[in-house]
Amino acid sequence: MIPLKRPLSHPSFIFNKSNSKSLRSLIKNTPSTNETFSSPIPIFYFKFSDSTMPIFAANSSSFSRVNTHFPDSVNQPTLTYKAQTFPQIRTFCVKRTNPNAELSASNDIPIVSTVSGPIQTSQPIDAGSSMRKPISLWPGMYHSPVTNALWEARSSMFEKSFAEKDSQTELVAKTPSMSRTSIAYKFSSDYILREQYKNPWDEMRMGKLLEDLDALAGTISYKHCRNDDGATRPILLVTASVDKMVLKKPIRVDFDLKISGAVTWVGRSSMEIQMEVTQSTPDSPDPSDSVAIVANFTFVARDSKTGKSAPLNQILPETEHEKLLWKEAEERNKMRKQKRVAEKKDVDNRDEDRLNKLLAEGRVFCDMPALADRDSILIRDTCHENSLMCQPQQRNIHGRIFGGFLMRKASELAFSNAYAFAGAAPCFMEVDHVDFFKPVDVGNFLRFKSCVLYTELENPMKPLINVEVVAHVTRPELRCSEVSNKFYFTFTVRPEAMKEGLKIRNVVPATEEEARRVLERMDAERSQ
Repeated sequence: MIPLKRPLSHPSFIFNKSNSKSLRSLIKNTPSTNETFSSPIPIFYFKFSDSTMPIFAANSSSFSRVNTHFPDSVNQPTLTYKAQTFPQIRTFCVKRTNPNAELSASNDIPIVSTVSGPIQTSQPIDAGSSMRKPISLWPGMYHSPVTNALWEARSSMFEKSFAEKDSQTELVAKTPSMSRTSIAYKFSSDYILREQYKNPWDEMRMGKLLEDLDALAGTISYKHCRNDDGATRPILLVTASVDKMVLKKPIRVDFDLKISGAVTWVGRSSMEIQMEVTQSTPDSPDPSDSVAIVANFTFVARDSKTGKSAPLNQILPETEHEKLLWKEAEERNKMRKQKRVAEKKDVDNRDEDRLNKLLAEGRVFCDMPALADRDSILIRDTCHENSLMCQPQQRNIHGRIFGGFLMRKASELAFSNAYAFAGAAPCFMEVDHVDFFKPVDVGNFLRFKSCVLYTELENPMKPLINVEVVAHVTRPELRCSEVSNKFYFTFTVRPEAMKEGLKIRNVVPATEEEARRVLERMDAERSQ
């Protein structure tokens, strides 16, 4: 076997040298310049687009890229004539499952990498195959391997709901186990999957994990709304909020990971789904110590025609653990309602002393900058921004922008902001409660604005950096801009960086509006 020389951007191709003949002799005797050839062993095929340059495409399950880099020094494999048209190749490398099979409640969804490689043995799936239809169910190709698998698992539900217009509308009670779904990440054995989830410091990209959690929560919500006949009533299910998520242990990208979840509580038109991210490592072989993140997603149901709230299937907890989760979720729901009532009250009655104390140093920066504390910085000097057009490839099944996509973009901007502020790679600690105020549609101009809101420096070896990200939905034609989401992330830096003399600066507000935002966040942190 002779490895073929190629640029670093191309995958390795290895061809069998045995019984090979000169490629040029075959080309010389070719009767036409617009033919397709293949080898006896289906390694590759090629087409002569003109009289001088052949185009080669891999025909193995491990190869999916075009290669035109054949050096003169390598003997070419034997080719045989085969008159056929050259097919257009579009590959979508996710392990294929039966699209018509029902998704069982206890199924683990297999996840494979979306890029084929030398150790990848899954068959590529043509993006134009019948498995990808109807096209409205497959909102684009930007998704991660997890969201690809979830769209595939969800497709059977929607194909039934579209085929059966007169599906039953009666509500049924379902157990949490009927919606439970798990996803396994085989990071230890799938190096290409691992490459898609690691950041430049060989750590987990938390933004992609947040995106996957939202996608899995959406799939679970649709499983709960499915009736016994497999049909789904014509309702819209959207992410309303996400409770605070705290990283309980570091997540490593070289060990297998699992996320699982189920519906734990249902109201009239809303439901709560609890998700768990678990990972067993040599440091924590005990299953009780393997939980890295617990996340609670709230989804609301809307009638697809009227847009009003729609009733949901109720929940019937069976085990003691399921009953405990239901009780905890009920308490959280009551607290959310109380919080919304409290937020409507007058917020101007805050402690004026706290407000003035926060503004004191900011006024020095504005009025006497030469005398300002060199270990402090104004909030406005920590700002970063990212803008993008919302493309059709980023939409969900309802034609709106996928909520997990928004969470990932906000997380990545917050990470970049903390990195630029600290001067060292930040470590994710938590993301606070997220509310989805306004839907984001395809074609909207989306702006993410972030800043370091405040820092907590009580522990010099573990300083905390609190980053605010606000997503604005901008419609230039209407000359309007609305807040879609607010995200609050907390990061720290590694102790090794602090030991090397890294110093985190204090952040101070310059305006009363900034000072009120800081106080609101501090009070929200203390109340949790």
